[in-house]
Amino acid sequence: MKLSVIGCGYLGAVHAAAMARLGHTVVGVENDERRYEALSKGEVPFYEPGLPEMITAEIEAGRLTFTRDIADATDAEVHFVCVGTPQTPGRHAADMTYVNGAIDGLLPVLRPGAVVVGKSTVPVGTAAGIAERLDEHGTDVSLVWNPEFLREGFAVQDTLEPDRIVMGVGPGERGQQAGKVLQEVYADILDTGTPLVVTDFPTAELVKTAANAFLATKISFINAMAELCETTGGDVTKLSEALGHDARIGRRFLNSGIGFGGGCLPKDIRAFMARAGELGADQALTFLREVDAINLRRRDAAVGVVMAWLGGRVVGKRIAVLGAAFKPDSDDIRDSPALSIAEALHVRGADVVLHDPKALANARRKSPQLGYADTVEQAAHGADAVLVLTEWQQFRDLDPAVLGEIVAGKRVFDGRHALDPDRWRAAGWEYKTLGRPHA
Repeated sequence: MKLSVIGCGYLGAVHAAAMARLGHTVVGVENDERRYEALSKGEVPFYEPGLPEMITAEIEAGRLTFTRDIADATDAEVHFVCVGTPQTPGRHAADMTYVNGAIDGLLPVLRPGAVVVGKSTVPVGTAAGIAERLDEHGTDVSLVWNPEFLREGFAVQDTLEPDRIVMGVGPGERGQQAGKVLQEVYADILDTGTPLVVTDFPTAELVKTAANAFLATKISFINAMAELCETTGGDVTKLSEALGHDARIGRRFLNSGIGFGGGCLPKDIRAFMARAGELGADQALTFLREVDAINLRRRDAAVGVVMAWLGGRVVGKRIAVLGAAFKPDSDDIRDSPALSIAEALHVRGADVVLHDPKALANARRKSPQLGYADTVEQAAHGADAVLVLTEWQQFRDLDPAVLGEIVAGKRVFDGRHALDPDRWRAAGWEYKTLGRPHA
């Protein structure tokens, strides 16, 4: 089929390449000139394993092209809207500027019978409004809401091998027919047995925000338990292990540490709360305020541990921070706990030197006041403390004996429970973390 993808940021670039890999002819529409130029040459302006190779292969195969002119999408039978919905400055609500702009741009080029597919994360009720706009325009175009569930670092796999596909369709035969068109787009994926959930617009919109709210709640729950462990002398890693064996709870997303970040969970739970308030159902989601508060407290707790460790003040102390991305296998620094902690220590007078395998350039742009190093060794040289704040595998694999030869003080703070405490202590290091006994 002929498809268009409107917006080729993280979600759109992955989706466009994956749809081409499925055999469709895809045109990606991207307004940002720098991003368009990069993608057209098979380059990806962000880090996502496997994506550059897939984009290059699909461009060379002739199935994937990129454009800045939405008129080039006129022939498409299905149009995927993949633009961002960032948090509105000064508010918790989602900023719908890009979604509304994408629909404005699409209306003049839509052919009768085309299907518009929303993939952006939006407040519940958005799809119904867009469907009304399409009807008012007289385009005889149908809408399907098809939320994405991508994990950064695994986005290609999550698109081609999802754990479910959700389709929100409009009422009547027209809505059912639009759903069948999208099923044809995903036919190869569905043929492998991937579960398909067909529902209405509001339910499809809620699936995405509810999923992120649940994951955020699970992470904040175990971090709340870490706070209790710090008070009682318990060990949150053993607590997580024991809880995870309960099939009703499960082990995934039950890792304590310095909390969640990124471009989805923080802003999505805030937008969820804001939308519930607009609908008069704010009491249903008041618990998410505490989820957010617990998450932010973990950053403060980490700063407090390091401050106390270094005598109550860090002025003039050299601190090596390993990690800037909010998670490994990503260069995304949006709302990153690691970068937030580094900034907080800098404000308190520390000489912070940061290293990250992929996120250095983004971190430099965001926080030019910090120091940066191209290697772990450069960051750690002469450091009074080393902070592991993103659980990259190369940080997990560090040799404490070798690193101990270049630091000024053998102190390591493990913000992600990524290191073996016994191994580091055996090499002469003081080891501290959150939610575990320090002795």
